[in-house]
Amino acid sequence: MRVRRSCLTVPGSSIRMLEKSASLPVDEVILDLEDSVAPSAKAEARVNILTALRQHDWGQKTVVVRINHIDSPWFAEDLEVVGAAAELWDAVMLPKVSKRSYVESVDSALSEFERRVGTPVGQIGMELQIEDPLGLQRVDDLIASSSRVETVVYGPGDFMAAMQLPSLTIGAAAGAAQLVVDAALVQLAFAARRNGIQVIDGPYAVIGDDEGLDRAASRVAGMGFDGKWVVHPSQIETCNRVFTPDEQLYERAKALLDAYDKSQKESGAGAATFGGEMIDEATRKMAEMTVQRRLRAIG
Repeated sequence: MRVRRSCLTVPGSSIRMLEKSASLPVDEVILDLEDSVAPSAKAEARVNILTALRQHDWGQKTVVVRINHIDSPWFAEDLEVVGAAAELWDAVMLPKVSKRSYVESVDSALSEFERRVGTPVGQIGMELQIEDPLGLQRVDDLIASSSRVETVVYGPGDFMAAMQLPSLTIGAAAGAAQLVVDAALVQLAFAARRNGIQVIDGPYAVIGDDEGLDRAASRVAGMGFDGKWVVHPSQIETCNRVFTPDEQLYERAKALLDAYDKSQKESGAGAATFGGEMIDEATRKMAEMTVQRRLRAIG
Protein backbone atom coordinates (compact mmCIF):
# COMPACT_ATOMS: atom_id res chain seq x y z
CA MET A 1 0.00 0.00 0.00
CA ARG A 2 1.11 3.54 -0.74
CA VAL A 3 1.65 5.89 2.20
CA ARG A 4 -1.18 8.44 2.31
CA ARG A 5 -0.96 10.11 5.72
CA SER A 6 -1.25 13.59 4.16
CA CYS A 7 -3.00 14.17 0.83
CA LEU A 8 -2.66 17.73 -0.45
CA THR A 9 -5.29 18.96 -2.89
CA VAL A 10 -3.94 21.55 -5.34
CA PRO A 11 -6.15 23.60 -7.72
CA GLY A 12 -5.10 23.02 -11.30
CA SER A 13 -5.81 26.68 -12.01
CA SER A 14 -2.95 27.84 -9.74
CA ILE A 15 0.47 27.56 -11.39
CA ARG A 16 2.18 28.83 -8.24
CA MET A 17 0.57 26.19 -6.01
CA LEU A 18 1.30 23.43 -8.53
CA GLU A 19 4.98 24.38 -8.57
CA LYS A 20 5.22 24.59 -4.78
CA SER A 21 3.45 21.30 -4.10
CA ALA A 22 6.20 19.24 -5.74
CA SER A 23 8.67 20.24 -3.02
CA LEU A 24 6.42 19.84 0.03
CA PRO A 25 6.80 16.92 2.51
CA VAL A 26 3.37 15.52 1.68
CA ASP A 27 2.67 11.86 0.91
CA GLU A 28 0.16 12.45 -1.88
CA VAL A 29 -0.55 15.37 -4.20
CA ILE A 30 -4.00 15.62 -5.76
CA LEU A 31 -3.91 17.81 -8.86
CA ASP A 32 -7.49 18.99 -8.97
CA LEU A 33 -9.75 19.68 -11.93
CA GLU A 34 -13.00 19.50 -9.99
CA ASP A 35 -14.46 21.65 -7.20
CA SER A 36 -11.46 23.93 -6.62
CA VAL A 37 -11.44 25.00 -10.29
CA ALA A 38 -14.05 27.39 -11.66
CA PRO A 39 -15.87 26.31 -14.84
CA SER A 40 -14.24 29.13 -16.79
CA ALA A 41 -10.78 27.90 -15.73
CA LYS A 42 -11.15 24.18 -16.47
CA ALA A 43 -9.39 24.25 -19.86
CA GLU A 44 -6.45 26.26 -18.54
CA ALA A 45 -6.22 24.00 -15.50
CA ARG A 46 -5.80 20.93 -17.71
CA VAL A 47 -2.84 22.53 -19.47
CA ASN A 48 -1.33 23.63 -16.15
CA ILE A 49 -1.60 20.16 -14.66
CA LEU A 50 0.03 18.41 -17.60
CA THR A 51 2.83 20.97 -17.63
CA ALA A 52 3.44 20.59 -13.89
CA LEU A 53 3.30 16.81 -14.08
CA ARG A 54 5.99 16.72 -16.75
CA GLN A 55 8.25 19.51 -15.55
CA HIS A 56 8.57 18.89 -11.81
CA ASP A 57 10.28 16.18 -9.80
CA TRP A 58 7.60 14.63 -7.58
CA GLY A 59 10.01 12.33 -5.78
CA GLN A 60 8.29 9.50 -3.90
CA LYS A 61 4.94 11.28 -3.72
CA THR A 62 1.81 9.60 -5.00
CA VAL A 63 0.56 11.86 -7.80
CA VAL A 64 -3.18 11.84 -8.44
CA VAL A 65 -5.52 13.78 -10.70
CA ARG A 66 -9.09 14.44 -9.61
CA ILE A 67 -11.33 14.60 -12.65
CA ASN A 68 -14.88 15.92 -12.90
CA HIS A 69 -17.90 13.67 -12.54
CA ILE A 70 -18.92 11.51 -15.48
CA ASP A 71 -22.20 13.44 -15.87
CA SER A 72 -20.43 16.80 -16.10
CA PRO A 73 -19.58 18.55 -19.38
CA TRP A 74 -15.86 18.41 -18.50
CA PHE A 75 -15.46 14.66 -17.94
CA ALA A 76 -14.35 13.65 -21.45
CA GLU A 77 -11.69 16.35 -21.70
CA ASP A 78 -10.45 15.55 -18.20
CA LEU A 79 -9.92 11.94 -19.25
CA GLU A 80 -7.83 13.20 -22.17
CA VAL A 81 -5.46 14.72 -19.58
CA VAL A 82 -5.02 11.28 -18.04
CA GLY A 83 -4.48 9.67 -21.44
CA ALA A 84 -1.95 12.31 -22.48
CA ALA A 85 0.42 11.26 -19.68
CA ALA A 86 -0.83 7.82 -18.66
CA GLU A 87 2.67 6.62 -17.83
CA LEU A 88 3.15 9.37 -15.22
CA TRP A 89 -0.02 9.14 -13.14
CA ASP A 90 -0.17 7.00 -10.00
CA ALA A 91 -3.94 7.21 -9.64
CA VAL A 92 -7.12 8.95 -10.76
CA MET A 93 -9.66 10.22 -8.24
CA LEU A 94 -13.35 9.91 -9.06
CA PRO A 95 -15.59 12.37 -7.18
CA LYS A 96 -19.19 11.79 -6.12
CA VAL A 97 -19.17 8.08 -6.82
CA SER A 98 -22.46 6.25 -6.40
CA LYS A 99 -22.79 4.11 -9.56
CA ARG A 100 -20.80 1.03 -10.53
CA SER A 101 -20.99 2.00 -14.22
CA TYR A 102 -19.05 5.21 -13.46
CA VAL A 103 -16.11 3.27 -12.03
CA GLU A 104 -16.23 0.68 -14.82
CA SER A 105 -16.21 3.38 -17.53
CA VAL A 106 -13.08 4.99 -16.11
CA ASP A 107 -11.45 1.59 -15.63
CA SER A 108 -12.00 0.78 -19.30
CA ALA A 109 -10.60 4.14 -20.43
CA LEU A 110 -7.49 3.70 -18.27
CA SER A 111 -6.85 0.26 -19.76
CA GLU A 112 -6.98 1.78 -23.22
CA PHE A 113 -4.53 4.53 -22.25
CA GLU A 114 -2.11 2.03 -20.70
CA ARG A 115 -2.13 -0.19 -23.77
CA ARG A 116 -1.51 2.87 -25.94
CA VAL A 117 1.65 3.91 -24.05
CA GLY A 118 2.83 0.37 -23.34
CA THR A 119 2.58 0.38 -19.55
CA PRO A 120 1.13 -2.62 -17.69
CA VAL A 121 -2.66 -2.65 -17.71
CA GLY A 122 -3.89 -1.92 -14.20
CA GLN A 123 -0.91 0.22 -13.22
CA ILE A 124 -2.98 3.38 -12.69
CA GLY A 125 -4.95 3.16 -9.46
CA MET A 126 -8.31 4.69 -8.60
CA GLU A 127 -9.51 6.58 -5.56
CA LEU A 128 -13.25 6.75 -4.96
CA GLN A 129 -14.75 9.77 -3.21
CA ILE A 130 -17.89 8.86 -1.29
CA GLU A 131 -19.92 12.03 -0.94
CA ASP A 132 -23.56 11.08 -0.40
CA PRO A 133 -25.69 8.43 1.37
CA LEU A 134 -26.23 6.41 -1.82
CA GLY A 135 -22.50 6.10 -2.43
CA LEU A 136 -22.06 5.07 1.20
CA GLN A 137 -24.76 2.43 0.91
CA ARG A 138 -23.16 0.96 -2.22
CA VAL A 139 -19.53 1.34 -1.17
CA ASP A 140 -18.64 -2.38 -1.19
CA ASP A 141 -20.07 -2.84 -4.68
CA LEU A 142 -18.26 0.26 -5.90
CA ILE A 143 -14.95 -1.01 -4.57
CA ALA A 144 -15.54 -4.40 -6.17
CA SER A 145 -16.26 -2.85 -9.57
CA SER A 146 -12.54 -2.42 -10.34
CA SER A 147 -9.32 -4.02 -9.16
CA ARG A 148 -7.72 -0.59 -9.56
CA VAL A 149 -9.45 0.84 -6.47
CA GLU A 150 -6.82 1.70 -3.85
CA THR A 151 -8.75 3.98 -1.51
CA VAL A 152 -12.14 5.24 -0.50
CA VAL A 153 -12.17 8.92 0.45
CA TYR A 154 -14.76 10.65 2.60
CA GLY A 155 -16.02 13.87 0.98
CA PRO A 156 -17.25 15.94 3.95
CA GLY A 157 -18.68 19.02 2.25
CA ASP A 158 -20.99 17.28 -0.20
CA PHE A 159 -21.88 14.57 2.31
CA MET A 160 -22.87 17.07 4.99
CA ALA A 161 -24.94 19.01 2.46
CA ALA A 162 -26.64 15.82 1.26
CA MET A 163 -27.48 14.90 4.85
CA GLN A 164 -28.70 18.47 5.55
CA LEU A 165 -26.41 18.81 8.55
CA PRO A 166 -26.29 22.22 10.30
CA SER A 167 -22.72 23.26 9.50
CA LEU A 168 -21.02 25.70 7.14
CA THR A 169 -17.44 24.51 7.70
CA ILE A 170 -16.07 21.59 5.67
CA GLY A 171 -14.83 18.89 7.99
CA ALA A 172 -16.29 20.35 11.16
CA ALA A 173 -19.48 19.24 12.86
CA ALA A 174 -20.85 19.30 16.39
CA GLY A 175 -23.43 17.58 18.52
CA ALA A 176 -25.82 15.26 16.71
CA ALA A 177 -24.28 16.21 13.36
CA GLN A 178 -20.96 14.77 14.51
CA LEU A 179 -22.70 11.50 15.34
CA VAL A 180 -24.00 11.28 11.77
CA VAL A 181 -20.52 12.00 10.38
CA ASP A 182 -18.92 9.44 12.68
CA ALA A 183 -21.43 6.80 11.56
CA ALA A 184 -20.44 7.41 7.93
CA LEU A 185 -16.73 7.36 8.73
CA VAL A 186 -16.99 4.06 10.58
CA GLN A 187 -18.90 2.49 7.68
CA LEU A 188 -16.16 3.60 5.28
CA ALA A 189 -13.46 2.20 7.57
CA PHE A 190 -15.24 -1.15 7.76
CA ALA A 191 -15.69 -1.28 3.98
CA ALA A 192 -12.03 -0.46 3.33
CA ARG A 193 -10.78 -3.16 5.67
CA ARG A 194 -13.25 -5.72 4.32
CA ASN A 195 -11.84 -5.11 0.86
CA GLY A 196 -8.16 -4.71 1.72
CA ILE A 197 -7.82 -1.07 0.63
CA GLN A 198 -7.08 2.24 2.33
CA VAL A 199 -9.51 4.77 3.80
CA ILE A 200 -8.81 8.51 3.76
CA ASP A 201 -10.62 11.35 5.52
CA GLY A 202 -11.49 14.59 3.76
CA PRO A 203 -10.13 18.02 4.70
CA TYR A 204 -10.50 20.21 7.75
CA ALA A 205 -11.05 23.58 6.11
CA VAL A 206 -10.13 25.92 8.98
CA ILE A 207 -6.59 26.94 8.02
CA GLY A 208 -4.49 27.95 11.02
CA ASP A 209 -6.55 26.03 13.58
CA ASP A 210 -3.88 23.51 14.49
CA GLU A 211 -5.73 22.24 17.55
CA GLY A 212 -8.93 21.67 15.59
CA LEU A 213 -7.03 19.85 12.86
CA ASP A 214 -5.23 17.70 15.42
CA ARG A 215 -8.56 16.74 17.02
CA ALA A 216 -10.15 15.93 13.65
CA ALA A 217 -7.18 13.89 12.45
CA SER A 218 -6.77 12.05 15.75
CA ARG A 219 -10.47 11.20 15.76
CA VAL A 220 -10.31 9.37 12.43
CA ALA A 221 -6.88 7.88 13.14
CA GLY A 222 -8.57 6.27 16.14
CA MET A 223 -11.10 4.74 13.72
CA GLY A 224 -8.29 3.13 11.72
CA PHE A 225 -8.03 5.67 8.89
CA ASP A 226 -4.80 5.78 6.91
CA GLY A 227 -4.64 9.53 6.32
CA LYS A 228 -6.41 12.79 5.69
CA TRP A 229 -6.67 15.49 3.05
CA VAL A 230 -4.89 18.77 3.67
CA VAL A 231 -5.75 22.06 1.98
CA HIS A 232 -2.72 24.08 3.07
CA PRO A 233 0.99 23.27 3.57
CA SER A 234 0.72 24.24 7.25
CA GLN A 235 -1.51 21.19 7.82
CA ILE A 236 0.94 18.61 6.47
CA GLU A 237 3.10 18.16 9.56
CA THR A 238 0.11 17.51 11.81
CA CYS A 239 -1.32 14.80 9.56
CA ASN A 240 2.04 13.13 8.99
CA ARG A 241 2.51 12.98 12.76
CA VAL A 242 -0.99 11.85 13.73
CA PHE A 243 -1.09 9.01 11.19
CA THR A 244 2.35 7.67 12.12
CA PRO A 245 2.55 5.45 15.22
CA ASP A 246 4.83 7.39 17.57
CA GLU A 247 8.27 6.13 18.54
CA GLN A 248 7.25 5.14 22.07
CA LEU A 249 4.40 2.95 20.79
CA TYR A 250 6.69 1.55 18.09
CA GLU A 251 9.40 0.57 20.60
CA ARG A 252 6.83 -1.04 22.88
CA ALA A 253 5.40 -2.99 19.95
CA LYS A 254 8.87 -4.27 19.01
CA ALA A 255 9.58 -5.29 22.61
CA LEU A 256 6.23 -7.06 22.79
CA LEU A 257 7.01 -9.02 19.63
CA ASP A 258 10.37 -10.04 21.06
CA ALA A 259 8.78 -11.15 24.33
CA TYR A 260 6.10 -13.16 22.55
CA ASP A 261 8.63 -14.81 20.24
CA LYS A 262 10.84 -15.71 23.21
CA SER A 263 7.87 -17.21 25.09
CA GLN A 264 6.90 -19.27 22.05
CA LYS A 265 10.41 -20.65 21.66
CA GLU A 266 10.96 -21.38 25.35
CA SER A 267 7.61 -22.76 26.46
CA GLY A 268 5.46 -23.12 23.38
CA ALA A 269 2.62 -21.49 25.30
CA GLY A 270 -0.03 -19.59 23.35
CA ALA A 271 -0.07 -16.76 25.89
CA ALA A 272 2.54 -14.90 27.91
CA THR A 273 2.86 -11.82 30.08
CA PHE A 274 4.45 -8.55 29.07
CA GLY A 275 4.59 -5.50 31.33
CA GLY A 276 1.85 -6.90 33.50
CA GLU A 277 -0.43 -7.68 30.55
CA MET A 278 -1.49 -10.99 29.06
CA ILE A 279 -0.41 -11.20 25.43
CA ASP A 280 -1.35 -13.80 22.84
CA GLU A 281 -1.53 -14.25 19.07
CA ALA A 282 -4.08 -11.44 18.72
CA THR A 283 -1.75 -9.10 20.62
CA ARG A 284 1.09 -10.12 18.31
CA LYS A 285 -0.99 -9.13 15.28
CA MET A 286 -1.73 -5.72 16.82
CA ALA A 287 1.96 -5.15 17.53
CA GLU A 288 3.00 -6.30 14.05
CA MET A 289 0.48 -3.93 12.46
CA THR A 290 1.86 -1.04 14.53
CA VAL A 291 5.45 -1.80 13.54
CA GLN A 292 4.62 -2.12 9.86
CA ARG A 293 2.60 1.12 9.77
CA ARG A 294 5.47 3.08 11.27
CA LEU A 295 8.05 1.51 8.97
CA ARG A 296 5.94 2.30 5.89
CA ALA A 297 5.38 5.87 7.10
CA ILE A 298 9.04 6.67 7.71
CA GLY A 299 10.17 4.87 4.56
